[in-house]
Parts: sequence; C-alpha cells; structure tokens
Amino acid sequence: MVTFMQPTLDLWDEPLPDHRSRVVANSHDRIAWLRARSRGVTATDVARLSSIRALQAVAVEKLAGSSFGGNAYTDHGRAREPEIARWVQANHGITPSSDLYHAHGQPLHLATPDGVSARGATVVLCEIKTTSSTWRSIPRSYLRQVWWQQYVLGADRTLVVWEQHSDFVPVAPEPQVRWVERDDNEIHVLVGLANRLLELMTGR
Repeated sequence: MVTFMQPTLDLWDEPLPDHRSRVVANSHDRIAWLRARSRGVTATDVARLSSIRALQAVAVEKLAGSSFGGNAYTDHGRAREPEIARWVQANHGITPSSDLYHAHGQPLHLATPDGVSARGATVVLCEIKTTSSTWRSIPRSYLRQVWWQQYVLGADRTLVVWEQHSDFVPVAPEPQVRWVERDDNEIHVLVGLANRLLELMTGR
C-alpha cells in the first residue's frame, strides 16, 4: 500500500510573498512555458490524480511526453477563452493571466490560472472552461485543479466560469459562474499526491 506524506500546517501559517514574485514563465513564450511545466506538477496534472493508478499513469506521461496534440474541443476552448476572459474582467474585475507560478518554497509545484487579481491582501483567481455538457455541479477533476491553483498562489477563492456550447456554438449569451472557496484539507491531500508524483518522476 502506498502512503502519502502530508505537508505540515506551517506551509500555510507563514505569510506568503507576493505571488508576482513567483512567476516562472508565460504561456506566450510557449517553449519556456512547456519546458517549465514538464519538470514540475501543474494544476492540469493534479486534476487527474484521482487514484494510485492515475498517479502512475500521469508519472509515465510526464516522463515520456504526451502524444495528445489537441482536438476540435480543445481548439474551441482556446479560441473562446480570451473572449470569456474579457467578459470576466468586465463583470467580475478579475484580470486575465497567462503566467505560470510556483508555490512558495516549492519551485516544482506549478499553476497557470486563467485570471488573477489581488484585492488588498486577498488573491482571487478565475478558471475558464468550455463544455458541451450541462453541469449540475463543477466536475471533481476541475475542483482539484482549482484547489491546487489556490494553494500555489495563496488564493482564498476562485471564480469558475463555464460556457456551454452545442456544436461549438454557445447556447447562452453569457457563461455561468460559481465561486469555489479554498479548502485546505483537500489541498493537503493534493500536495501529498503531487510530492509522490515528483518522486515517481525522479525515481526517488
């Protein structure tokens, strides 16, 4: 049986430095962004960590590289994201972001949220999705992604924004939104899984 070491509570008890001091790369420099992501654990990786088998599959893919180059759904999402991000900024005041950040004291714990805004000492994030399905609730994999981003940036809450489409045509004039609050219990579990993933990647 595999056990996961959990981080100590001290990780969140100490004041965090400004998130802007922890930018690793920007997705506009795609080569540098992909290189940095390949070395660490990203929110996209963590979204898939639902079981031991999934953990092992992600480790193999990180080491060998993924053959997935995208499809019509990912192309649609990339095309719509800037438009939705502008809507989010206009209606919720969260600034679009393409920066890759690392967690405080953890250079290989990485995340690229779709939007970041600092409101005083509070960091607020945005995560944008497009979907052909009707969501009754936010899928669990996306919640893992959101909690991981909150941990990496020291954020308290995230606005999840999703636009449903039918044959790649939005079904409503505006996307749907829901706030997700930070959950340190879930974050502790995810950090343990991420550390185990790094161990598998490095053969330790």
